[in-house]
Amino acid sequence: MTNMLQAAYSSDNFREQGHLLIDQLADYLEAVRQADTSLNAINYSDPEKAMQYWKNDLTGAEPGEMQSMFAKALDHSVKLMHSKYMGHQISPPVPVATLAGLLGDFLNNGMGVYEMGVSGTTTEQIVVEAVARQLGFSEEAGGFITSGGTLANLTALLAARKLKAKDNIWQEGYRGQLALMVSEEAHYCVDRAARIMGWGDAGIIKVPVDAQFRMRTDQLDQCYQKALEEGKEVIAVVGSACTTATGSFDDLGAIADFCRRHNLWFHVDGAHGAALAFSHKYAATVRGLEKADSVAMDFHKMLLTPSVTTALIFRRGGDSYQTFSQQAEYLFNRKEPEWYNLAKRTFECTKLMIGFKAYSIIRTYGLSLFDEYVTHVCDLGQKLAQLVNDTEHMELPVIPACNIVCFRYEPPGLDDDRLSNLNERIRQTLLEDGEYYIVQTRLKGKLYLRCTLTNPFTTELELSGLLEKVKQMGDLELERAGSIFK
Repeated sequence: MTNMLQAAYSSDNFREQGHLLIDQLADYLEAVRQADTSLNAINYSDPEKAMQYWKNDLTGAEPGEMQSMFAKALDHSVKLMHSKYMGHQISPPVPVATLAGLLGDFLNNGMGVYEMGVSGTTTEQIVVEAVARQLGFSEEAGGFITSGGTLANLTALLAARKLKAKDNIWQEGYRGQLALMVSEEAHYCVDRAARIMGWGDAGIIKVPVDAQFRMRTDQLDQCYQKALEEGKEVIAVVGSACTTATGSFDDLGAIADFCRRHNLWFHVDGAHGAALAFSHKYAATVRGLEKADSVAMDFHKMLLTPSVTTALIFRRGGDSYQTFSQQAEYLFNRKEPEWYNLAKRTFECTKLMIGFKAYSIIRTYGLSLFDEYVTHVCDLGQKLAQLVNDTEHMELPVIPACNIVCFRYEPPGLDDDRLSNLNERIRQTLLEDGEYYIVQTRLKGKLYLRCTLTNPFTTELELSGLLEKVKQMGDLELERAGSIFK
């Protein structure tokens, strides 16, 4: 072994570097929790400047020096644990889960087959069973944890294709036109899954939404009959729990009843909102979830777990083995289902030890931590909505059902196009300012500011401060470029 390899695997070097990093992360956590005013939620720079910054870091690095590299990464990354982070749908991970992630990375056990991931496979199964019970499923339920909601939704729909399509597409290839039905406000990954499966535009039947951006279940029969008349074979309906843009929840019970009448697969994209099942206060929002054939739920969006950790749960556990059919004799010696050989059911063959991160939270704090967190951030959503309603010239387009809140600044005298332009400028100014981090979305062609309240240390003080800052920046934009808005 060369001297360089010996140094790279030195336990003493690892211990020293590891202690330094943990100290840096603990100091960072303390600073953001104490609302250090010198820290922004984001330090934004344009892509070319960021690229040059890291090229300079690489060329100027001293061999073996790690501390400044970690410090730079902390400084130039979005701070999810900051009380003024209100951006995308991702929660600040509980520290114990990040330590579990470090352990998984260090072991690097690709757990597609049981013998390579004994601890990862068994702890993942325990997590799946806990989630299934929380969703209201019986002991018959089963599933696994995979790398993100997009992959989970695709996997579920492939199982639906195997179990509901007339032809055996896996063995015989594609015939005819398969289709699914989904809300026009659903996440784009459902559309992407249909296209990956080769169904094209015709395979995606968009169901209209109501004023609250929920699927109009009264339109399901009409959409279904029209599809049949066009020669389509509809095999599934995908319900949203919840939509990405507004956090709106479809009527899952009504969709389940429709699917039962027509023998269709009912899948719920619960990447964000299925976690409400863990909250005693908000669980009724996802009533009907227990009637789904499959549910995707991201731990990293609402359950304090590092990315990307997504549970895919099947009401009938045996259905989780239907996605793939091929044999790999060098890996699997038996033909019957084996819960412990996960590559039989997942896209990943070299599967990361991602379930252990969720397991570490459940083992350390119990499911009650999820209840407390989900309830708190959904309460924050209600509080922000109330503040928007109480603030002059602020519009709330939809009453929030969880921790996703959309609003916009509406000074008098501007039409919708100019209001969209103004709020887009406000958002860009906020991004460059960095104190707060929020995003934007379009609803029926109108641009709105959008918050996802994921930080447990966010209070009414930060929410009020955001609205005041939005108003100040909006008024400043009107002064700077008033002619544009006249």
